[in-house]
Amino acid sequence: MAKVIVQHQVADYDTWITVFNEHQATRQSHGATGHSVSRAASDPNMVVIVNDFATLDGALAFTQDSSLPEAMAKGGVTGHPQVWVTNEADSASY
Repeated sequence: MAKVIVQHQVADYDTWITVFNEHQATRQSHGATGHSVSRAASDPNMVVIVNDFATLDGALAFTQDSSLPEAMAKGGVTGHPQVWVTNEADSASY
């Protein structure tokens, strides 16, 4: 499974999460199968998103989607996001 992991600061989490949820169809159009969102304990407006994708090609295509800059602006992303595209090597649940 491929993942797109994004970390960025937002101006207001509640505004951002609304826009993030509105953008779900775009993620799914690239083969996204789910996601998780975490907030930094010391700063609730610092978010880390882990998007799961069926394929690496879909994950890479999502990172190049032309709608991303507009969605990030609308959601109040500040600064430059850090983005990692990965292939899962191991996983376990406890």
